[in-house]
Amino acid sequence: MSVEKNTNIQNEEENLTAKENVKGIFEGALTVPNLMSVIRILLIPVFAVLYLKGYIWWSVLVLAISGISDFLDGKIARKFNQVSALGKMLDPIADKLTIFALAIVLFIKFKSAESLSMQAFAWVFLLFIIKDLVMLIFGAVIIAIGARPAAAAIYGKVSTFVFYLVMITIIGFGPEVGAISSMNPNLTIPEPVMFVLVVVSVILTFVAFFSYVPDSARQILGKNKKDKNEDK
Repeated sequence: MSVEKNTNIQNEEENLTAKENVKGIFEGALTVPNLMSVIRILLIPVFAVLYLKGYIWWSVLVLAISGISDFLDGKIARKFNQVSALGKMLDPIADKLTIFALAIVLFIKFKSAESLSMQAFAWVFLLFIIKDLVMLIFGAVIIAIGARPAAAAIYGKVSTFVFYLVMITIIGFGPEVGAISSMNPNLTIPEPVMFVLVVVSVILTFVAFFSYVPDSARQILGKNKKDKNEDK
């Protein structure tokens, strides 16, 4: 009976901690930068639909607006002291969802290309999706146990920058899929160059992923150790 009582008390404490964590995340959340992050998330399906429907220039415009808001929201948050716990979560979530959208639409476009080499290369874009899905799951686990996700490292920032640069280059100048190259074939980048750019981006992406692993593991192990000490 006492064991059951202790279990109930422990469950109540865990529920209370979870509620406190959620409350802490949403504290001070009504800010302009957070609104910009939400807008970025809402623009993702708009970009995907426009691009897949063939409205490439409009999709590029939407992507540009998303990129500009991504650049500005952090500066606004710091300048006007609007940094929040929710903002620290929304910004990388918006980044990852944008990466999902870009990888998915380019996977679809490459699979439907006339070039057999592009069709065969399409699967590479799935690596971006797998990596970020794993990171999202790990991030959710870390938050669920009451720890803090690892801060963005230099590898992550560099890989994200290179990813966007490569994807924008493909959307602009890629064979069969580019907005500018469709109007002026002379500006089309060769397939081998495009493939090399994507592979470099994949390598940097996984370098960034593995750079997060040690700190994330320390967060989880440190939280578990702290909980065990408190139980004693």
